[in-house]
Amino acid sequence: MKLFDAHCHLQMPQFDVDRGTILLHMEKSGTAAIVVGTDLETSRAGIALAEKHDFLWASVGLHPNDNLKEEFDISNYEKLAAHRKVMAVGECGLDYFRSGGTDAENGIASAVAERARQKERFEKQIVLALKIQKPIIIHCRSPLRLVEGEASAHDDMLEILFSYSQELQNRNVSVIIHFFTGSGELAQKYLGLGCYLSFPGPITYTDMYDESIHVCPLERMLIETDAPFAAPVPHRGRRNEPSYVVEVAKKVSAIKNEPFEKVCKETVLNARKVFSI
Repeated sequence: MKLFDAHCHLQMPQFDVDRGTILLHMEKSGTAAIVVGTDLETSRAGIALAEKHDFLWASVGLHPNDNLKEEFDISNYEKLAAHRKVMAVGECGLDYFRSGGTDAENGIASAVAERARQKERFEKQIVLALKIQKPIIIHCRSPLRLVEGEASAHDDMLEILFSYSQELQNRNVSVIIHFFTGSGELAQKYLGLGCYLSFPGPITYTDMYDESIHVCPLERMLIETDAPFAAPVPHRGRRNEPSYVVEVAKKVSAIKNEPFEKVCKETVLNARKVFSI
């Protein structure tokens, strides 16, 4: 493999018409990937897809707010996670952006209840990752603006990860921060907890995340598409696909002033290490 997309959703309906063509693009470009689940249905579909292709693997998890009707049943996910193609738990985490804005907009009581529900759902998946000793893929997103004194999703995430840090280390469970688009300061906080940072397509069309890429050592970096979402330049505005991860690698190469081939090689090695491939 020449490239590794650490996070995509090839099982989603956006690929139903031409999934075969997208998979051919991956084969031709030497792109491997993790097909990430967001609930039981998409986790099962991701496994089914990964079973058919030797350059695909899967993760199983329950997104913080993609499927509000599903309660996390650890036994169901543990059964799925036993599959030979399942390499991680997730995506799971905290999403205060899509839970409806700030405390001031929602009312304090409803916001607190929603965040408590997300934290409980997330911590159950940490427990699962610890139990089966597989890495955990984290989704973390805050509102664009916060009221004074309000904790961001990243504040709460860092607190939770710190509380589990010793157990995660003892059980050799890696943590991947998916779609990392935070500041250099935030990057250092996650790196300080031993996390890997996975950089997505938006790094190709803004310099807002250059500092984070500078801060993150290559040996702690993954690259991803989050396909079908957030396509990189020159595909911005269209449906994303895993082979476009090459554009993320090019941008990392330019920002870090490292050879493109080195970025590809190191991020593939990191993915193989983290996901035990």
